[in-house]
Amino acid sequence: MKNIGIVKILLLCVVILSLFVTAEAQNKRIGTSAAPELLIPVGARDLAMGGSTIANSYGTEAIYWNPAGLGHLSYSAEGMFSTMSYIADINVSYGAIGASFGSFGNIGLSVKSINFGDIPLTTEADPEGEAGRYFSPTYITTGLTYARALTDAISVGLTAKLISEQIDQVSSTGFAFDVGVQYTNLVGLSGLELGVVIKNIGPQMQFGGPGLYRNATSSDGRRPEQKYKIEAASFELPSLVEIGVAYGQKIGENMSWKLNGAFTNNNLFLDEYKIGGEYGYLLDAVKLFARAGVGLVPQATADEKIFGGAFGFGVSYKAAGVDMTLDYAYRQVDYFDGNNIFSVKLGF
Repeated sequence: MKNIGIVKILLLCVVILSLFVTAEAQNKRIGTSAAPELLIPVGARDLAMGGSTIANSYGTEAIYWNPAGLGHLSYSAEGMFSTMSYIADINVSYGAIGASFGSFGNIGLSVKSINFGDIPLTTEADPEGEAGRYFSPTYITTGLTYARALTDAISVGLTAKLISEQIDQVSSTGFAFDVGVQYTNLVGLSGLELGVVIKNIGPQMQFGGPGLYRNATSSDGRRPEQKYKIEAASFELPSLVEIGVAYGQKIGENMSWKLNGAFTNNNLFLDEYKIGGEYGYLLDAVKLFARAGVGLVPQATADEKIFGGAFGFGVSYKAAGVDMTLDYAYRQVDYFDGNNIFSVKLGF
């Protein structure tokens, strides 16, 4: 009974925050958010299904999609590493570890890093970059996640994220929270799952640093040249609410399937619908998976929606004392090469 009361309180909080974010979403200020890297997906399994796995993303991969999924950790400890070729020669690296602490719950630690490569440094005095100087922006997001299965059907999760951005001589730091709920066997129907998550709730971010200082010369009098600082504007984080449902069943002893759907309400972008599915086949100690999915943005123009459909596969092998999983996904992209993402997971 106590757990049921906790769940009701959490669901009420989710509803209140959902209404808040939905109200904010009426102003579609596309391209004006801070920390857009928070929206870059990770994990080949979930990306291959178009990001539709809000209701059934589990383990360390779920830290990004729905932190409640960490409450369904299948092992005492799990580690994951993922790398993705994004757009415009940008690479995304992600690593996460999770561990179960019995009745206390599960704890996870995650790090996402964006590598932009070397960019020619241009200034007012050297607009063509003839000096041959370069800089490399550093974007790192670190997360600490707590998740717990309140009952056999309900799990909740919370992630606190530290956001760090460094661009040459300016930098910005912020923090944000994700909170999620997952419900399995909804309304007593085996295989039916529901997930709700609110992401990137936090204060606005603002750049600062010596790169914002300029020289000023007095227009009257004999005062010497002085420094003044440009005050950078602050911007909101790209907060969003996602609601997902999933249904799946086994076919005989060796086969299984899942079908997922999700709706995303963005505060600084257009709403998105996601659908995807997975087919699995068990062959002795090896599991094989085939996946596909797509995200749909009905109100977007051609320039506002560049990502298309996705597909991928996975192979899981159970050895003595460890489970090894390799996942791959490809997502179609307009104007750029497609995204290729690889993930490796180890369960102990």
